[in-house]
Amino acid sequence: MQKQNEQVKYFLQYLSLIPVIAVISISVAFSTWAVFNYFFPDLLFHPMP
Repeated sequence: MQKQNEQVKYFLQYLSLIPVIAVISISVAFSTWAVFNYFFPDLLFHPMP
Protein backbone atom coordinates (compact mmCIF):
# COMPACT_ATOMS: atom_id res chain seq x y z
CA MET A 1 0.00 0.00 0.00
CA GLN A 2 2.89 2.35 0.74
CA LYS A 3 4.32 1.90 -2.76
CA GLN A 4 1.03 2.87 -4.40
CA ASN A 5 0.80 5.95 -2.16
CA GLU A 6 4.28 7.02 -3.29
CA GLN A 7 3.28 6.54 -6.93
CA VAL A 8 0.25 8.78 -6.47
CA LYS A 9 2.44 11.42 -4.81
CA TYR A 10 4.97 11.37 -7.66
CA PHE A 11 2.18 11.45 -10.25
CA LEU A 12 0.61 14.54 -8.64
CA GLN A 13 4.04 16.19 -8.52
CA TYR A 14 4.49 15.38 -12.22
CA LEU A 15 1.10 16.89 -13.09
CA SER A 16 1.93 20.08 -11.23
CA LEU A 17 5.22 20.38 -13.14
CA ILE A 18 3.70 20.21 -16.64
CA PRO A 19 1.97 23.65 -16.54
CA VAL A 20 5.18 25.28 -15.31
CA ILE A 21 7.21 23.77 -18.15
CA ALA A 22 4.49 24.71 -20.66
CA VAL A 23 4.38 28.36 -19.57
CA ILE A 24 8.16 28.68 -19.61
CA SER A 25 8.52 27.05 -23.04
CA ILE A 26 5.72 29.15 -24.59
CA SER A 27 7.21 32.32 -23.08
CA VAL A 28 10.63 31.50 -24.52
CA ALA A 29 9.14 30.70 -27.94
CA PHE A 30 7.13 33.90 -28.20
CA SER A 31 9.97 36.02 -26.85
CA THR A 32 12.28 34.58 -29.49
CA TRP A 33 9.65 35.27 -32.15
CA ALA A 34 9.20 38.87 -30.98
CA VAL A 35 12.93 39.58 -30.96
CA PHE A 36 13.32 38.01 -34.41
CA ASN A 37 10.49 40.15 -35.78
CA TYR A 38 12.01 43.24 -34.22
CA PHE A 39 15.29 42.80 -36.09
CA PHE A 40 13.78 41.29 -39.28
CA PRO A 41 10.33 42.89 -39.70
CA ASP A 42 7.70 41.58 -42.07
CA LEU A 43 8.02 43.00 -45.58
CA LEU A 44 4.25 43.55 -45.72
CA PHE A 45 4.57 46.49 -43.30
CA HIS A 46 8.09 47.55 -44.32
CA PRO A 47 8.24 47.17 -48.10
CA MET A 48 11.58 47.25 -49.82
CA PRO A 49 12.15 50.25 -52.17
